[in-house]
Amino acid sequence: MDFSTAPETAELLARFREMMQNEVLPLEKDVAAAGFRASLPTLQTVRRKVHEAGLWLPQISKEYGGLGLSLVEHGMVSEVLGQSTLGHYCFNCQAPDAGNMEILIEHGTDEQKKQWLEPLLAGEIRSCFSMTEPDRPGSNPTWMDTTATKDGDDYVINGRKWFTSSAAGARFAIVMAVTNPEADRHSQASQIIVPLDTPGFRHVRNVSIMGHAGDDYDSHAEVVYEDCRVPQANLLGPEGAGFLIAQQRLGPGRIHHCMRWIGICERSFDLMCRRAAERELAPDKPLGTRQIVQAWIAESRAEINAARLMVLQAAWKIDHEGLYEAREEISCIKFFVADILLRVIDRAIQVHGALGITDDTPLATFLRHERGARIYDGPDEVHKMVVAKRILRKYGIGAGS
Repeated sequence: MDFSTAPETAELLARFREMMQNEVLPLEKDVAAAGFRASLPTLQTVRRKVHEAGLWLPQISKEYGGLGLSLVEHGMVSEVLGQSTLGHYCFNCQAPDAGNMEILIEHGTDEQKKQWLEPLLAGEIRSCFSMTEPDRPGSNPTWMDTTATKDGDDYVINGRKWFTSSAAGARFAIVMAVTNPEADRHSQASQIIVPLDTPGFRHVRNVSIMGHAGDDYDSHAEVVYEDCRVPQANLLGPEGAGFLIAQQRLGPGRIHHCMRWIGICERSFDLMCRRAAERELAPDKPLGTRQIVQAWIAESRAEINAARLMVLQAAWKIDHEGLYEAREEISCIKFFVADILLRVIDRAIQVHGALGITDDTPLATFLRHERGARIYDGPDEVHKMVVAKRILRKYGIGAGS
């Protein structure tokens, strides 16, 4: 694996950094104070500048109007954008829209692409992904209660979902629902497009996360489908392929998440080091003279570097050998990077003292937004179990042992 950065990639990353520094980071405090929805006109202005600068849709192929970056290259970009919670949104590569774009490109019909993909790529609408249920474990996505029953030419959907992120203000959802209950557990669910103005869809609430319910894109919704009727033409891919499509989406998505987390780590690390250098405990005695703070800085630097190399290696393997061959690496980076992310944020908060838990720095926002990193996309414990089982099979211990 070549660890050097190609000159054209380095130049591109510099352009992303400049746009982030000049246009995105200065907005953070105002957006936090006013709320996301109230800030949309300002954010749309920045998005237009991004589009004009040729930095729009870094994760999408050139055929569909994107930059056509490899997974490794987009991973590097994702680290740059991850330094702000607004970064990915401003460049139209934010979850869950980025994953939904990929699903529509790979599995959408021509009509579905025209109606939903094209305006999504243009940034004219947003979407959400509706899979997790409050009464079923997210660690077992093959077990869900939401059903889609055929009636004439339609599906009638019934069920309750939550953590349908960014549903507030979205135009449509991609819903996971059981269409084939008699099939094996990996072939029971399908993915179906549901416009959110469909009768029977109900936005119950934005779930409050550590005291913050958020609004518009910056939110996680609980939603209900009550005899929600949509045409069978809204099916994405083959019936019963919902789990497979979700797995195809989640693998590259974990690369995006992990590199975004590393971006958060780098910004938190920079804030920690600045505070250690500037905060004096007594005249001419900066906080950074204390050995425990020095240890935190050294450990954080080593951990961030290690995490980055792990993620880029996993992305390289996906690019060169495919998603299936990189399963172990994908699971490893999920729990490894999430753990480092939270350790670095916590150290940075501790170095800032009481300031660290206020909203005068982005650290408290990072903690609130990212504590879920060890839970969503499969909890750490499941990924560790999966990795260990694969390793132990080589030593004669079967999966059922």
